Amino acid sequence: MTLYYSLVFGLLSAEVLTFLVLVAPMPFAFKQRFFKFLSTNPLVAKLQYSLKISLIFTSILFFDAVQRMLKVVKEGQAAKEEHSFNDVRSESNFAARKFYSQRNVYLTGFTLFLSLILSRVFGIIMDLIKAEEELSLMKKDGDSSSAETFKKQLDSKDREINILKKQSTQNNQAMNDLVDNANTSSGSKKDK
Repeated sequence: MTLYYSLVFGLLSAEVLTFLVLVAPMPFAFKQRFFKFLSTNPLVAKLQYSLKISLIFTSILFFDAVQRMLKVVKEGQAAKEEHSFNDVRSESNFAARKFYSQRNVYLTGFTLFLSLILSRVFGIIMDLIKAEEELSLMKKDGDSSSAETFKKQLDSKDREINILKKQSTQNNQAMNDLVDNANTSSGSKKDK
């Protein structure tokens, strides 16, 4: 494996370990401090910036690996059509090239995919921590102002629903009266 693919493999291994640490079960207080440290530490921010740059290079390697793999597949199809695999050495050489090109595509592709997953999981966990903090504050306050505002909003919506129900029954009654008037007037015209 060349040096740059060895670095990509190291990056993939680091991403896997980071993912395992992120999803590991932890007590809430420790998780809260740990993730706030990760989101506010300037050293971690510099590390994230350098990882973004390395992911740009990994994406370039991914496109290069896909291009090489397609080239090897085309060569293999052309060789099968021409029956140019006369000896075992040329066939094993082709199989090795195909294996290496596919390995490089999978290696770089999984590295890019896992980086997307890591960023999304980190965001979800941060949102979860914020929601748990808000929930604990609401539980501490009991009938606090936020709970009261929710109750007021619920009461106002109930009043609006009752008004709409009354309006719909009045509209229905007015429609029935109009239909009855229309039926009686058309009935009296038919009788004459």
